Amino acid sequence: MTWLVLLGTLLCMLRVGLGTPDSEGFPPRALHNCPYKCICAADLLSCTGLGLQDVPAELPAATADLDLSHNALQRLRPGWLAPLFQLRALHLDHNELDALGRGVFVNASGLRLLDLSSNTLRALGRHDLDGLGALEKLLLFNNRLVHLDEHAFHGLRALSHLYLGCNELASFSFDHLHGLSATHLLTLDLSSNRLGHISVPELAALPAFLKNGLYLHNNPLPCDCRLYHLLQRWHQRGLSAVRDFAREYVCLAFKVPASRVRFFQHSRVFENCSSAPALGLERPEEHLYALVGRSLRLYCNTSVPAMRIAWVSPQQELLRAPGSRDGSIAVLADGSLAIGNVQEQHAGLFVCLATGPRLHHNQTHEYNVSVHFPRPEPEAFNTGFTTLLGCAVGLVLVLLYLFAPPCRCCRGACRCRRWPQTPSPLQELSAQSSVLSTTPPDAPSRKASVHKHVVFLEPGRRGLNGRVQLAVAEEFDLYNPGGLQLKAGSESASSIGSEGPMTT
Repeated sequence: MTWLVLLGTLLCMLRVGLGTPDSEGFPPRALHNCPYKCICAADLLSCTGLGLQDVPAELPAATADLDLSHNALQRLRPGWLAPLFQLRALHLDHNELDALGRGVFVNASGLRLLDLSSNTLRALGRHDLDGLGALEKLLLFNNRLVHLDEHAFHGLRALSHLYLGCNELASFSFDHLHGLSATHLLTLDLSSNRLGHISVPELAALPAFLKNGLYLHNNPLPCDCRLYHLLQRWHQRGLSAVRDFAREYVCLAFKVPASRVRFFQHSRVFENCSSAPALGLERPEEHLYALVGRSLRLYCNTSVPAMRIAWVSPQQELLRAPGSRDGSIAVLADGSLAIGNVQEQHAGLFVCLATGPRLHHNQTHEYNVSVHFPRPEPEAFNTGFTTLLGCAVGLVLVLLYLFAPPCRCCRGACRCRRWPQTPSPLQELSAQSSVLSTTPPDAPSRKASVHKHVVFLEPGRRGLNGRVQLAVAEEFDLYNPGGLQLKAGSESASSIGSEGPMTT
């Protein structure tokens, strides 16, 4: 038994001395099957910027994020993703891919993100994207796309963000969206293309949440009156795709590049447009007011019964049963949306999308919800206190009136309690006892400490019967009121036949 213990100890010592397969004696590339010059970290494989003209032959099966960007890849062979059953993100941007081909992504059923931007792709065929049933984001901007097959995106049932900007597309069908499912699509970037014709009724029929993520700026759009009114309404509603790029929305006034004008800055081009043709293009949303802390129920009203109903929140979250991720919004069995405790985050546009065999994808109902705080109700204590205070003040005023009147009469003589006031010159001087003098106004006199305006005595011309009238002029001395002058009227009874000043 002892020799067995010694043998086990010796084997352990030999294992420590020779090293384990995870030590530096065994290269990690052979263990993890990591391609040469690539970086392998957990489930991430990065082979970016290596000048690769072909995909490495052996790829680790545990790769979930594969980055092959900034290389010189020209072709992708069919079935090359078969070993990567855990792949979730694939970056192929900044390469030289000019075509994809059938079966390239047939083994990528779990892929969520595909970046094909900044390549030289010129067309997308009907089966180029087969096998991407779980794809959510597809980046195709900055290519040379001229043609899209009518069903190029037919199998992308879960696609929510599609970026087709900076290409050479001259047309795009919004009626069937080239096979896309409008139930999930939230972002459609068609900016910086060559779109010269757009069906306005098809744009108006799109779901509201897709209008909020539809980017059409920097295209040679026609200066159509109905398109102008539709974009104006989207801008007034605050749709981010139009509001954030308002300066980039341009149109051609005369179908030549030199006649390009901005939709929202050159209103003279559209001053003769009548709003009558634009009426009825969109169904107006319903405005609702909700109080914080209360409950709210929204119903999806459609023309015919729907098989499936989904909602889109103001945060662009697709809501299905049982509800939102945070649990604040519930989608009930009848398709209605219920909020048990309304908060500020619930303010905005809620869109109901109903689908079924007898419904088109534009069967939507919109609710514009405004959230307000409830007004605080006045407390009973404050009202009673205010009433009591009013009664006390009234009682004090009554007592003051009874026991401390402003004038008290004693033995027939009234004595008034008044604040001392400086006698007014107009009170000391009256029209009957004024001393009229010919003293020039610039004669030296002792001025009072308080400057007043001089008062002239001037008889009126009509109806005064010789009585004098007061008028304001320069300063005079309160201690020498005799320096006043009289302007005698010719029609005054007291100044008839007198040419000089008269004194009394």
